Amino acid sequence: MQEVRNHKIIIYQMMFHLWGNTNTNLVYNGSCEQNGVTKFKDVSDKALQALANKGFTHIYATGLIEHATMEDFSAWGIPLDHPSIVKGRAGSPFAIKDYYDVNPFLATDPSQRWEEFEAMLQRIHHSNLKLIIDFVPNHLARQYLSDKKPKGIIDFGVNDQVDKAFDPNNNFYYLPGTQFSVPSDWTCPVPCTIPYIEIPAKASGNNVFSAQPYKNDWFETVKLNYGIDFQHQQEKHFDPVPDTWNKLLDVLIFWTNVGVDSFRCDMAEMVPVEFWAYVIPKIKAINSEITFIAEIYQPHRYHDYIFKGGFDYLYDKVGLYDALRRLMEEKPEASVEDITRVWQQESGEFGEHMLRFLENHDETRINSPGFAQHNLWSSIPAMVIIACLHHGPIMHYMGQEFAEPANECEGFNEALDRTTMYDFWRVETHQRWMNKGKFDGSLLTLQEKQLDDFYVKLYQFVHSNPCIQRGKFFDLQYAQNEEYPKRKVYAFLRYTEQDCLLIVCNFDAHQDYTLDIIIPELALNMMGMNDVVLNYIQSFVPPHLQGSKVNTQVVYSNSANFYRVVSKGKL
Repeated sequence: MQEVRNHKIIIYQMMFHLWGNTNTNLVYNGSCEQNGVTKFKDVSDKALQALANKGFTHIYATGLIEHATMEDFSAWGIPLDHPSIVKGRAGSPFAIKDYYDVNPFLATDPSQRWEEFEAMLQRIHHSNLKLIIDFVPNHLARQYLSDKKPKGIIDFGVNDQVDKAFDPNNNFYYLPGTQFSVPSDWTCPVPCTIPYIEIPAKASGNNVFSAQPYKNDWFETVKLNYGIDFQHQQEKHFDPVPDTWNKLLDVLIFWTNVGVDSFRCDMAEMVPVEFWAYVIPKIKAINSEITFIAEIYQPHRYHDYIFKGGFDYLYDKVGLYDALRRLMEEKPEASVEDITRVWQQESGEFGEHMLRFLENHDETRINSPGFAQHNLWSSIPAMVIIACLHHGPIMHYMGQEFAEPANECEGFNEALDRTTMYDFWRVETHQRWMNKGKFDGSLLTLQEKQLDDFYVKLYQFVHSNPCIQRGKFFDLQYAQNEEYPKRKVYAFLRYTEQDCLLIVCNFDAHQDYTLDIIIPELALNMMGMNDVVLNYIQSFVPPHLQGSKVNTQVVYSNSANFYRVVSKGKL
């Protein structure tokens, strides 16, 4: 019998260049030398064991592949990037400069960077963890140049006909007769007397066909050409297969053979689904276990990217994340009815393919004024939904478990609610958890330890319970009576042939509820039960309730209760 695949993986995202940095004496817009940076060796056996003990199964290491930076590694034969087209001293992890190399500043010895990376990959696998890396198919750094490409590989753009705005076999889009100009509202922190020259100008990564994009555009990148003529009704030229497709297939083959376990595909929806249908089966023919994760924000395209494109998992941002965020922020329009809408109208038929999260590098930190700093323990019911609603994967961002506020002034990153990806910096709460390599959390505050403990226990529960890992789902909202708080409390079942769980989540930050949950006849029939009783298993509650005797029939504010549904008799 074929083994049923377990989709309930728990991904730990680390912004790699920040993750292992222990420096506390930081300078605004500081260099790598001034502010410090993670080294491959920092992801030690001890560090990996600490992460595995928290329940993580996969490491998503953001920023491994060599990208444009203001750091100078010309002494190691790496061309210097012009600082005026780099975002931040570290640079954007999504402005890839060499698809066949890793970032030299992550190595203790830049000349041995590949060997140091491979040693880290081996440690990850020896810890029974898997490695996810970025695949950035939509754009490249403006000065892309691979000095480590394998024999026979030709760089992007080398054979382009630059006098044509569009040609199916060009790798880039051009603006003939123009010269690129850096954004007028951009001030480079590194002095540069020699201007950056790009003639003709290329279109920028976010589909901006202008010779002078704005600072908030992806001006540091150039858009890759997949055979779509954007300036002529987006006409598709896919036959013969465009050159860009095969160049990127080569990249995927390279990293698959290196031994990575998964690709998180940046802005996958900006690349035609036909491309994914072309490359993903070819990669899975090399390694059937490898997985593809799509960053996507258009629910009406979910079905195509799974069943035509071949993706294993899709971001569930527009949908579940947005619904939960409204509840956590206590927005007037917030309602758990939106959770029902998500599975009914967007992804209920393929919930195992939806990657759920409350934080990542693009979104604001929960512990920030614009999110849930005022209502931090709303993380409990929200994370229970993230982890238990269906049997798809979970993603967790470094520092999330400690309520990282990300409120420091770093440099290019001007947001006081997001951890920087552009600057050499730190993640302050995470830094205290590391405790200079002890990974014991002894420097955390009591509240940080309490929140961390919640995440560990939740993930342990997920791993230990077959109903959560592979069970079926039944929404109970429609069956409740008029007294039931249908905007604030969400109840659902997860069940297998052997077991059934009732999960009740209270998003009300101020009100406890004593509830008599109704399980309708339809649900009982589907589970093969008739008369049932509920046996209390456990609750996840805010710290002020921990250690006290709880009423098992009460769902406390910002809490979640778990019950086992036991049949008095089988049908």
